[in-house]
Amino acid sequence: MFALRRNPNMLIGSVILAVVVVIALVSPYLTRTDPSALNPFDRLQAPSSLHWFGADHLGRDVFDRTLVGSRISLLVGFSVGLVTSVAGLLIGLVSGYYRRLDNVIMRFMDGLMAFPSLLLALALIAVLGASVFNVILVICVVDTPRMVRVVRGSVLSLREQQFVEAANAIGTPAWRILLRHIAPNTFAPVMVQATFIFALAIIVEANLSFLGAGVPPSIPSWGNIMGQGRTYLQIAVWVTFFPGLFLSLCVLSINLVGDGLRDTLDPRFSRRA
Repeated sequence: MFALRRNPNMLIGSVILAVVVVIALVSPYLTRTDPSALNPFDRLQAPSSLHWFGADHLGRDVFDRTLVGSRISLLVGFSVGLVTSVAGLLIGLVSGYYRRLDNVIMRFMDGLMAFPSLLLALALIAVLGASVFNVILVICVVDTPRMVRVVRGSVLSLREQQFVEAANAIGTPAWRILLRHIAPNTFAPVMVQATFIFALAIIVEANLSFLGAGVPPSIPSWGNIMGQGRTYLQIAVWVTFFPGLFLSLCVLSINLVGDGLRDTLDPRFSRRA
């Protein structure tokens, strides 16, 4: 709470993110219609008292679909953030501590990062097929190298510290040094990087779904709602605008929280700013 009072941007981001998460959790109780129900008579209807965010080309309520779509978008973002944090922590610890493995691991990670994220994700989705699980898996593969580099950088610095050298001198096993002395000191940068990966995963999922290669069209997500509305952008901008607004607010709030965590956990950044 003290950190929130000191950092108004983090407070604003936390409030917005909390609202979006609550909306996602209670969205089944907020929707007034079946988000997948077709209603040709309301096709491309503008926002009104009947359809607050308007209706899409199949007469489906954009408000209801946007609320329900938040569940998928946040699920993808949270899952990717969690998996990449765990995988990146484990791989980064091994890479940073064991010099013989470091070169092999980092060349592989550099190879993954050499490809543009979206192109690599599209290629993997083309092989695996479009589904929510595959989208999460693909984005994890794309984003894990970012976490690995962060953890590895911390480990390279920590392994030269006196408390690590002292543990080595008394014969402490390497696995115990990693788990008890090094890993806890990497949690701060991991938490900060996880928030940015969370936001990036939501954007990548939206891009994939917008292009028709992500979440199946039958499952509402912010990306595929916007993708389905792009054909009617000139005559029904609301189909794309409202899910895009929710997406932008969510990503902005996560980035504000991430910036606040970085300033709180590493005050050197705030002093340089």
